[in-house]
Amino acid sequence: MINIKTTENLPKTLLQKIRGGSFLVIGYLLSPLCWWNDLVFNLPIAYFFGYVCSIFAPKLLMPCVIIGYWLSNIIGILLMQAGAMDVFQKQSPDRNLKKELLTGLVSSTVYTFLIVALIQLKILDTPNLFSGN
Repeated sequence: MINIKTTENLPKTLLQKIRGGSFLVIGYLLSPLCWWNDLVFNLPIAYFFGYVCSIFAPKLLMPCVIIGYWLSNIIGILLMQAGAMDVFQKQSPDRNLKKELLTGLVSSTVYTFLIVALIQLKILDTPNLFSGN
């Protein structure tokens, strides 16, 4: 005997898993967890964001590129978080979007500060892209 309640939830659950998997993959590609994504995804997105801002004021190009890069990483982490909840959670409890956004923002900010600290302590080395050599 087929349980009607189970078959009614099947399409929603399947679509939810597909959506969650898509969010998880796109979020991973945008997040700082993917080591090769910057050149392919994040920097072009950040540069486009900076370019659009520089239309209004040319001095905004570099600050908005940095902000765009940071935002693309945050969006990646939030998409991964939403996708993981869709894929791995058994039931769908009421989501607290404000708490999820705050968690993503805090974790991205902590990650950014960690990378800056590692660079300042000379543990990580960065190339000098703008040298006159």
